[in-house]
Amino acid sequence: MHNNLIILAGGASSRMKKEAVLDNLSPEEIAQANERSKGLIGVGSSGRPLLDYLLLNAKKAGYKNIYIIIGEQGELFKEFYGSQNVDNDFHGLNISFAIQYIPEGRVKPFGTADALFQAVEQFPELNSQQYSVCNSDNLYSAEALLALRETISPNAFIAYDRDALEFPSERISRFAIAKLDQNNQLLDILEKPSADVLNDYKDVEGKIRVSMNAFKFNGSTLNTHLKNCPVHPERDEKELPTVLLNSVKENPNTTLGIPFSEHVPDLTAKEDIADVKEYLQRYYPVLDWNA
Repeated sequence: MHNNLIILAGGASSRMKKEAVLDNLSPEEIAQANERSKGLIGVGSSGRPLLDYLLLNAKKAGYKNIYIIIGEQGELFKEFYGSQNVDNDFHGLNISFAIQYIPEGRVKPFGTADALFQAVEQFPELNSQQYSVCNSDNLYSAEALLALRETISPNAFIAYDRDALEFPSERISRFAIAKLDQNNQLLDILEKPSADVLNDYKDVEGKIRVSMNAFKFNGSTLNTHLKNCPVHPERDEKELPTVLLNSVKENPNTTLGIPFSEHVPDLTAKEDIADVKEYLQRYYPVLDWNA
C-alpha cells in the first residue's frame, strides 16, 4: 500500500467568496470565508480548520506523507501545518507544500490537473510511486481514504452513491458522474450532467455514481497524461477527470470505481459553513490524534 496523499488546496475559492446574506454566521466566519482557502476556514472545535479533520482521517487510514498544493499566496497554511516547505511534522504526519503557480496571462489557477502536474514536477519522486489525491474542502472518511490505499488497481476513485449524499439534486448536478462497467471499471466521466442523461450512467446496481475528486494514481503511467492534458473548452481549465479518461483510453481496465455509500461534507460556499460545523460537532466532538 502507498503512503502518499496529495491534497488540492490551491484553487481560487471563488464560490466561497461570493456575497451572501446569512444570519447564522459570525462576522469572523464571514471574514474567513472571504479571505482564506476553503480548507482553512475554522469550522471545527476551538476554531480549527476543516483540513485538520481530513488530515486526521488520512492518519487513521495509514497515510504518512502529505503533500498540500497551495496557491502563491498560501502562506497561512504554513502557520497551521509547518513553516518549512518540506518535512513538517504534524501529529506524526510528514507534511510538505507544493505551489500551484498561475501561468502568465491568467488571473485564476489552471485547474486540478495543472495543480497535480506542478506538484509532481516539484516532487518528482512521486512519478515513480503511487499516490492518492483529494480536495481540501471535502471531508472524506478514513474508510474511503483507506480503500484508495488498499486497492491493487493502478488507478482508482471513490464512486459515491448519489442517493447517500445529503445534497439537493441541483447541488449534485455540479459534480461529475461516472459510467462503470459490470466490473466497476471506468468507462466515462461526465462533468455537470443534465437530468436527461442520468439513466444512461446507472451502474449494475442501478445507482448513479458520483466522483468527488478522491483518486488513486500510478505516478509512472499518469505523468504523460498530466503533462499533455488538454484545456476544457468551456471551463478553460485542465481537469483531473480528463486526465483519467485519457489514461483509460490508452490503458483500458486500469481504473476502478470503488463503490461507497456515505455522505461527504462539502465546504464550497458560505451557505455550507453552518452545515459542516453541525456535522463536525455531531461526529467529531473532539479532535483526538491519538485514537
